[in-house]
Amino acid sequence: MNIEECFYLGYTSKLHGKQGELIAKLDVDNPEKYKKLESVLIRVHKQDNVLIPFFITNTQVLNNGTIKLKIDDVDSVDSAKELIGKELYLPLTQLPKLTGNKFYYHEVVGYKVVDEIKGELGIIKEVLDYPTQAIIEITHPSKKEILIPITDQVIKNVNREEQLIEVLAPEGLIDLYLD
Repeated sequence: MNIEECFYLGYTSKLHGKQGELIAKLDVDNPEKYKKLESVLIRVHKQDNVLIPFFITNTQVLNNGTIKLKIDDVDSVDSAKELIGKELYLPLTQLPKLTGNKFYYHEVVGYKVVDEIKGELGIIKEVLDYPTQAIIEITHPSKKEILIPITDQVIKNVNREEQLIEVLAPEGLIDLYLD
């Protein structure tokens, strides 16, 4: 499967026991949603985007955001060692559905953005995920770039059917980009 059709789930961090079980650190809000994984895609070689499917025979969610995995046909310490430090992925189709004003960043690329005061701002080009703040990058019809922070105060409505996000940008922010 192609990496562009998947989302990053986490990575394998260490061995557990002598039967080839692995501990994986999940990069998700709710690890419990992944306690019944049947398979996972592993990026075996960091330099390429090829993902290899592995079937899981047993999972156990641990209390620190990690999950213990028993992968089919990986039943020794030596075979499991080869999978330590590898990235885990799942197909985008397995993402839990979000409702209301919550959204996945990849989901809203191409959505139209309308500000309550300034009107139509343009189309979302990308969502920039910085450590301190996620930001929507919008391409304005004038070809100018507008950056708007993603906060509960700014995002007023997400309409998936119309592919539209309604915002109330902080006062003066839009003018900085368009003037």
